[in-house]
Amino acid sequence: MLESWRWYGDLDDISLPEIRQTGAKGIVTALHEVPYGQVWDRELIAKRRHRIEAADLVWSVCESLPVHEDIKRGSGNLNCLFENYRQSMANLASEGVKIICYNFMPLLDWTRTDLTAPVSSGGTCLRFSAIRMAAFEIHMLGREKAEADYPADVVEKAAQYYVGMTADDQKQLLDAIMSGLPGAFDRYDIQGLKQVLRTYEGIEQDELRTNYARFLKEVIPAAEELGILLCVHPDDPPRDILGLPRIVSNMEDIAWIMNAYDSPSNGLTLCAGSLGANPENDVPAIAAKFAERIHFAHLRNVRKDADGSFEEAAHLEGDTDMVALVSVLIKENARRLKNAKTDFLGIPFRPDHGHELLSDIGRCSIPGYPLIGRMKGLAEIRGVVHAVESLSGNGGSFDLPQGF
Repeated sequence: MLESWRWYGDLDDISLPEIRQTGAKGIVTALHEVPYGQVWDRELIAKRRHRIEAADLVWSVCESLPVHEDIKRGSGNLNCLFENYRQSMANLASEGVKIICYNFMPLLDWTRTDLTAPVSSGGTCLRFSAIRMAAFEIHMLGREKAEADYPADVVEKAAQYYVGMTADDQKQLLDAIMSGLPGAFDRYDIQGLKQVLRTYEGIEQDELRTNYARFLKEVIPAAEELGILLCVHPDDPPRDILGLPRIVSNMEDIAWIMNAYDSPSNGLTLCAGSLGANPENDVPAIAAKFAERIHFAHLRNVRKDADGSFEEAAHLEGDTDMVALVSVLIKENARRLKNAKTDFLGIPFRPDHGHELLSDIGRCSIPGYPLIGRMKGLAEIRGVVHAVESLSGNGGSFDLPQGF
């Protein structure tokens, strides 16, 4: 498989030479500076590609070519937005970028309540606290019917937590949640968030699915012609947030998406952390079910609490069996290598997120994307890959998990 690394270009305090030292070969990046809905100019794409290649790396995945909120809401000048999306895909393909990760989450790309939660062995991690999120939705935001989205004991504890919050506590919580807004643009205060949430009023799961199906109908034929593989990222976390519906949260959702437009160009970004935050999701089983449609993988782990909270664990220490998951991906990667008609570099994967460790602390990296923590995760996954490949393909007798 192709070891890759997410890089935010000029917004990133981690340099390409530093990434090169991690051993990763592929770069996962995007033109984060371009406002949503606008065409990605081919010259800008080429400039980014040349910069990556000058560091002896390859632009392996575009993450992400964002879907405008109007497409998700089914409002506004959609024909223009679809045409711009298709043109951006064409410009990426012209520069050799053929895998595009995207998501269909309303408003937020991801949601956490703590960006620097302490880890017992030292360092920090990203965390989602159901109690803090409930305190935010019920008491800070005052969202109608928010109590119904949480267990009664969480609602009670959220009320107690809110009473003890200082103004600084409330600001830190709002800032953490707003960190999940994509790109380098809008960040909302409470009133601004209330206003933008109103634009989704009345949109339930069925309508969001209808809008998603239209998106696929508009862009997948163009992707097929361009040789592009689109791969949707699961919801993070895989549950409704802020009253917004989520439709990429479990095996049933993914099956619906794959069937909504049955094409190899309509694929999946297998994000172990996002899917793993739902206790009902068996991530290796999901990977096995949709193996042929996985075009990109995010490998990270989570440790879940009974109340719906979770934190990002070390890559090999959370609730997801990473060895079983990697075994599924290796098996699919071997199948593709055997059948490849052109140069195939392997299924790209990246160590998704990581703990802030050692010199990461105080460096002010993008939340979830430190240098040392991700390098540690990459090294651990690399070890798993080499062990599984050696035992299963070089004379060993390694047995893959039952059913894979």
